Amino acid sequence: MPSERTRRLWRALGFPDAADDDLVFTDADVQALALLSALIDTGFVDEDSEASIVRAMAQSLSRLADWQTDMLADVLSRGEETGAAPIDPERAVEGTRRLLPLLRALQDYVWRRHLAANAGRLSDSVGGGDRRELAVGFADLVGYTSRSRGMGGRELGEMVEDFESTASEVIARHHGRVVKTVGDGVLYTAVSAIDAVEIGLELPEAWQAEDRPPLRVGAAYGTVLTHLGDVYSPVVNLASRLTSLARPGTLLVDRDLARQLRGLPRYRVRPLRRVSVRGYDNLQPWLVQRRPPGEADLALESMLDEMADDVLEADDE
Repeated sequence: MPSERTRRLWRALGFPDAADDDLVFTDADVQALALLSALIDTGFVDEDSEASIVRAMAQSLSRLADWQTDMLADVLSRGEETGAAPIDPERAVEGTRRLLPLLRALQDYVWRRHLAANAGRLSDSVGGGDRRELAVGFADLVGYTSRSRGMGGRELGEMVEDFESTASEVIARHHGRVVKTVGDGVLYTAVSAIDAVEIGLELPEAWQAEDRPPLRVGAAYGTVLTHLGDVYSPVVNLASRLTSLARPGTLLVDRDLARQLRGLPRYRVRPLRRVSVRGYDNLQPWLVQRRPPGEADLALESMLDEMADDVLEADDE
């Protein structure tokens, strides 16, 4: 391979250039290039996209490696007092030799399970290839920035870990997929509009506690481009805008999601006042709530449902 190409791939992995006389590369690096060449020969990867694929893998695995390194350091330093001598290198090497094979086997299992799950979602979704009909949801913590200023590093880390754990559990339970988490927020997708709404309703309830900032959710439905594990579409932007409009503890959806909820007695779907936000003039948010048992039979609720249907039909004309 030309040196320009290997250098581009090395940078895509997230590593700085190495000087000619630095002892950096091993036979494993040569083998990795051979594997990449084999993938290109199969037609699964082409040279134009190889750097993008390497970059996407590196970003995910770099975060995983950061976490594993911190975990290893924590294990090796247990029982030592603050300010004690640095971790013994020999002990670190021995611990790594025992842990890495176990972590590698577990990573392979998790990867295979996610590959199977994503294949199932692909077969269930409308459309094919990298364009699919999906529901996209955003959930973010209200007042996270101001609240985090007064928190210590460990306390903030524990809150973020609790948030990511709660979000992952709720999203998985309703057949959704976590696309990414960014400190105070999570982006998720779901093939089913109902699953996306159930996630949006349950997340604030599962997260609610006196010592936690409230959560708000926005969701939209439409054609989404999936690329290297991420999602791109005006639908993603619309879900983000709806989230910024939502009050703490509530779920706002777009017209397409609201339309798919029509006639389902378990949900109360109401249009809110139209607003103009960046990228969207005269945007119509829809508030979704769980309907209390028996409410659908009330005359007032029936009238409000009919008015909501009229708004949807007017938007279709």
